[in-house]
Amino acid sequence: MLHLLFWAGVFYVLTSLNSSHIHIWAKTAHVVSDQYDEITISSYVYLILVFLALLFYGNIFWVFRKAIRYNNMIVRLAICAGWFILIFGANYFAAGPLFEQANPTIEPPPRAITDLVKLDRIKLDTAIRRHPPHGPDPRRVGMINFMISDWQHLQPILLFAFLVILGISFAYFFLKQWAKSELIQLSTENKFLRSQVNPHFLFNTLNNLFSMAQGKGNDELADGISKLSGMMRYMIYESNEERVPLKQEIEYLQNCIVLNKLRYADDEVKVIFDHPGKTEGIFVAPMMLIPFIENAFKHGVSIGISSQIDISISLTDKLLIFNCENTNYSFIKKMEMEISGIGLGNVKRRLELVYPGKHRLMINDEGGEFMVKLEIDLS
Repeated sequence: MLHLLFWAGVFYVLTSLNSSHIHIWAKTAHVVSDQYDEITISSYVYLILVFLALLFYGNIFWVFRKAIRYNNMIVRLAICAGWFILIFGANYFAAGPLFEQANPTIEPPPRAITDLVKLDRIKLDTAIRRHPPHGPDPRRVGMINFMISDWQHLQPILLFAFLVILGISFAYFFLKQWAKSELIQLSTENKFLRSQVNPHFLFNTLNNLFSMAQGKGNDELADGISKLSGMMRYMIYESNEERVPLKQEIEYLQNCIVLNKLRYADDEVKVIFDHPGKTEGIFVAPMMLIPFIENAFKHGVSIGISSQIDISISLTDKLLIFNCENTNYSFIKKMEMEISGIGLGNVKRRLELVYPGKHRLMINDEGGEFMVKLEIDLS
């Protein structure tokens, strides 16, 4: 309903502009005729209305959506400007021929008759009776062909109308996107607040299990439950920060390694994890390294076969270097497919967002070893 009211208003403005111009011409030409002061609105108004609507809805449903996908502002402006020029030019070249067809060019009447156009109506009628002109009634010359003769002169006004619609479509699109973003944010916040009940319940349950394991003298199980509780607390609360101390991230990786080793016998997997002892003042994006370690356990360890995973983190002048190497078994191709799919795609995307131009990721599979090397500039 709002859209219909809006376009009805645009139509009213265009038709009002058309009638006022005809009325002004009639007075300027000194043609006194009530019959021609009010002329039926030409179909060009409807045609312009179609192109204005095409510009508006093309912007909000296609052009703006396509333009915002590009990071380069020049490309965005070029897409919008190209669409505007295309629509405005199509309106100009589509309307002109229709006007010419509807109102063919009129041959000028004899000079005697042309001079008499400026006279009053009685003298003009007398002159026409004495000297009938070839062609249409000179009293209608100019009135009927107003749109054709002044089509180019109207272009600045039409350009202004198209620019107004462009501005309205811009405001409509981004206000709607802002409202949608606000609704999504409120929905996400609501879901997050509701989900807070579950972690507290889970932590209480883990604490109870930890106490039960300690009471039965199963220290290994109690230690595993304690580390799992710490990992989950880190994932739910502390990892929401943009940066966390490197020390906390290393502790999280250590807990993850311990819990993964519980799935295997002691002689089935050996993990060597080297990391710097002093990490004061060093902050990193949380949960960035864990996908590589999880994939190393998932695809680089086989039950009944001795395996080894080498993990290292080093610091050199604000340059963090992470290495992860694991044995490459016959089914390692499955790992390559998975790590080159969604998992690696997510890691690469996050690295681009968090460390744009400040990281280098290398993945290699040679000599029976699957190797990952990640360098991040933390400066």
